[in-house]
Amino acid sequence: MIKRRYLVLGALLLQGCESLGYYLQSAHGHFTLLGRSEPIERLLEAPATDVRLKERLRRVQRIRSFASERLLLPDNGSYTRYAALDTEAVVWSLVATPEFSMQPRQWCYPVLGCASYRGYFERAAAQEHARELAVAGWDVAVEPVPAYSTLGWFDDPLPSTVIDWPEPLLAGLIFHELAHQRLYVEGDSAFNEAFASAVEQIGVTLWLGEQGEAAALEAWRRRQERERAFIALLLEMRGRLEWLYAEPVGVEWMRARKAHLMQRLRQRHDLLASGWEGGRGFDHWFRREVNNARLASVATYRQWLPAFLRLYREGDGMAAFLDAAEALSRLPMPARDARLRTLLTRPALP
Repeated sequence: MIKRRYLVLGALLLQGCESLGYYLQSAHGHFTLLGRSEPIERLLEAPATDVRLKERLRRVQRIRSFASERLLLPDNGSYTRYAALDTEAVVWSLVATPEFSMQPRQWCYPVLGCASYRGYFERAAAQEHARELAVAGWDVAVEPVPAYSTLGWFDDPLPSTVIDWPEPLLAGLIFHELAHQRLYVEGDSAFNEAFASAVEQIGVTLWLGEQGEAAALEAWRRRQERERAFIALLLEMRGRLEWLYAEPVGVEWMRARKAHLMQRLRQRHDLLASGWEGGRGFDHWFRREVNNARLASVATYRQWLPAFLRLYREGDGMAAFLDAAEALSRLPMPARDARLRTLLTRPALP
């Protein structure tokens, strides 16, 4: 295992001077995170550990065991350690799209292939790169990432950025990141994120059901229904913008129409949320500029999610679902996308 770790770092550092600074910050940030982590078992045994933190860590242990035993996710050292941090996020993710396109820029990495985002351990570094791209005419988005997966190359610790999350969200994050360790397709962010999001939703539903937490399960399902409605709205707007960008019109007219559609999105959200009891829906999503890059990020995580959930419902449990997903992952991308598209459009089961 130690040898493989150094091979990864060696591959990163052989990419040339242009990328050297980026990979050095990645390596430094990750090893800093590992250095701040402690085994959960040791923290539970330590008299000085806060009582409330101990209870949360015990729940993490049960969630972690459930992930391997019931969801058949990797049984390794990931999320058996806890890292106390003093930041709101572990990593900051940068996404960029052209001004009149919904296709995110691709960044390519050794071993992992290409992805539609670039991660930074320092927010300032992500924002600096975002400003450079914005000056060059790109739509950009810098998003906080509370946790990430190294795809099994390291035993990923649980960061303090998520320890106080409601239990369904905490469990979902662990299931999601372990899913990346279970299956990852080089160069296909949409497949990887939708698969992990499906495992997250399936896992949380099973976890809450087996815990006998009926009220929590009902609240989770209600949250998922509202989120699906909001995501559908975002994806619809993404489609409208794609249609707009294909039109043979002048730049100024297209720019004005784009601004109008972004404003219309906020109005449509307000109308949607007005029918929901309690809360204001997804107001927080509109606190920052809504642009192509943010809509592209949603598509990366959600485009194929209903297809994967359909794949699970049509199968016979988690093992069958994972086998089917792995079979999909072995197809060439055009055939893989065609199969997922078929799952999206197939009539609902009786």
